[in-house]
Amino acid sequence: MRQVTSAFVKMPTSLIVGIMLTSLFLVAALVSFLWTPHAVESLNIAARLQPPSGDHLLGTDHFGRDMLSMLMVGARTSIAVAIVAVGIGMGLGVPLGLLAAAHRGGWLDDLVMRGNDLVFAFPSLVIAILITAVFGPSAFNAILAIGIFNMPVFARVTRGSALAVWTQDFILAARVSGKGAARISVEHILPNIANVLIVQGTIQFSLGILAEAGLSYVGLGAQPPLPSWGRMLADSQTMISFAPHLAVLPGLAIIATVLGLNLTGDGLRDLLDPRLRRQR
Repeated sequence: MRQVTSAFVKMPTSLIVGIMLTSLFLVAALVSFLWTPHAVESLNIAARLQPPSGDHLLGTDHFGRDMLSMLMVGARTSIAVAIVAVGIGMGLGVPLGLLAAAHRGGWLDDLVMRGNDLVFAFPSLVIAILITAVFGPSAFNAILAIGIFNMPVFARVTRGSALAVWTQDFILAARVSGKGAARISVEHILPNIANVLIVQGTIQFSLGILAEAGLSYVGLGAQPPLPSWGRMLADSQTMISFAPHLAVLPGLAIIATVLGLNLTGDGLRDLLDPRLRRQR
């Protein structure tokens, strides 16, 4: 109990700031399921491009929709896409990385790593274009594209971290006791690299939000009438000279969310890394 309390007392400042920023948008996304100031499907052409006012705290867009409501629902879209995409990448990449590490130097290791190199050769945008060319643009296809791109990232991180653990004495003891590679990977390797995977997950989460915004910006992500921060940026580019809030607000939302997640990842790394803990 004393060690746990000490860890929280010495929580890095970057982690505190990151959690605060990230929580702000998570709360906004959750609240949007139950309430928004105005319905995002409600169009009011007579109230289009209004500046911030008592009725519309952040103004309205070119269709007269409330910008605060659009940002809240857009947060829900971006965060949901990023969470599912990172979950797909982690769910596929971590087992592949553990498999490669357990058979290091063998043909399975080479097969997994060369497959990762093949996926890395195609950026997420190219993968999204290939998928949407077949199935059409949608939020689901954006999730699929980002998830496929995340898979080799987690596979490489998992393999590299697992290889370091495989050389430890307690792993040799587990092998002598008769445990197989699969059981050792699940019972001993995975718990010892969980902190690395958590930190990498927060980083990929922020990259997932950026990727979703980028795909929606070029029309390959979430489709109207579903709000998306990237789509809001795309719609505002021809009106930025006389309605700058249309671009500034979703841009700031993306920056703040990605910054919060990156700070959270940095703080978790400082908190969970035993070498950094000893320095403190």
